Amino acid sequence: MKKLTVASVSKSCRFYSGTSSMCSKRRVVCTGIGVVTPLGCGINHVWKNLIEGKIGVVENKRPDFINIPSKVAAFVPCGNEVGQFNLESVIKKGDSRFLSLSMIYALAAAEQATKDADWQPTAEENQIDTGVAIGCGMIDLQTVAETSNTLKDKGYRRVSPYFVPKILINMASGHVSIKYKFKGPNHSVSTACTTGAHAIGDAMRFIRNGDAKVMVCGGTDAAISPVSVAGFARAKALSSSFTSNPETSSRPFDKARDGFVIGEGAGIIVLEEYEHAKERNAKMYAEILGYGLSGDGFHMTAPSADGIGAYLCMKSALRDASITPDQISYINAHATSTPLGDVIENRAIKRVFQEHSYNLKVSSCKGAFGHLLGAAGAVETAMTIMALKGKTLPPTMNLFNVDKNEGLDLDYVPNEAKSFIVPRNQRRIALKNSFGFGGTNASLCLAEL
Repeated sequence: MKKLTVASVSKSCRFYSGTSSMCSKRRVVCTGIGVVTPLGCGINHVWKNLIEGKIGVVENKRPDFINIPSKVAAFVPCGNEVGQFNLESVIKKGDSRFLSLSMIYALAAAEQATKDADWQPTAEENQIDTGVAIGCGMIDLQTVAETSNTLKDKGYRRVSPYFVPKILINMASGHVSIKYKFKGPNHSVSTACTTGAHAIGDAMRFIRNGDAKVMVCGGTDAAISPVSVAGFARAKALSSSFTSNPETSSRPFDKARDGFVIGEGAGIIVLEEYEHAKERNAKMYAEILGYGLSGDGFHMTAPSADGIGAYLCMKSALRDASITPDQISYINAHATSTPLGDVIENRAIKRVFQEHSYNLKVSSCKGAFGHLLGAAGAVETAMTIMALKGKTLPPTMNLFNVDKNEGLDLDYVPNEAKSFIVPRNQRRIALKNSFGFGGTNASLCLAEL
């Protein structure tokens, strides 16, 4: 058998780098962003609100929620004003028969992202090179409940023929691919609150692997229904102590935090192989350097006290990015405002970064957005990208008092945005963490260009 040499490999592989791997990784960049959030719609509008300290959490006065102890939520603002969500501009009349709200949010964010990237190709070759990976954390439970009642009270013939497509997790991805005729990988993940980050990481790997040149990816969720909120409330996961001042309900890392605030929305980004983006002179926001995944192997809702899952996925992302911990200067934390989760993530950060932890800036967007469940990782990745691009760190809102006895003694960018300052000639590199029920974890490593 002919001996395989470095020289022979280099001749056969156009991506050979001469480093530890035989073939270097294709570079992956973000060229478009679309967001639908409690702070509004459109990346520039939402980013401006976030760094100005706006908060999207309000009192939930809807009558169906009256007997549920958690009285706050983070709704997408609807209307015709700038930055508000307008349903009629996204779908045609009657389309809501077969589209859940989470699918509609995904379609709206995908429209923004593909326009921002200037990538809505009509040539079939480009459509074949483009894939979609959009996840959703929860199915439309309200539709399930209503359909169950219809079947029981009115009979089989009154059940909608669109019921099943309306609740399938993969249909957000499906509808986006159908709308734009994208024929590359059509993928969907559902990993609870890690969904958005997993979808982006998976999409990045599809590009690296040569399965696509462009991926439209992210997460969506619209789970503010009486059934889901009642379930989370019974699990004692939701904030219920700050109804008189709802804007202060979501308070990551704060001593008085008492649970997360349920939110809704979608975050979709366009990822693209670097040379492909460069060839078409595309605008580039940032580069995705690495992606790490892990499992806690511990409990269905609670993270392991030693933070092993968070530790492993951060280490994995750094390894995948081929960088050392001291090259990271910012972490966009998962921190949901729960008593247990925030402390454990903080513990894991210290375990990974050791003394460098005290040089880091760490912030959570959930003080402003609430927790967008399956959309959280994607929307917060978009905000991390904007932090790199705009050289500004988003604040952790409602951080009034940290308890150092809990080990919470890092710089959490409290209540006001900060300039993203790094030493001269050092590249800005950040981590985005996302964790979910079932002990599923992801970290994305992102860098400025």
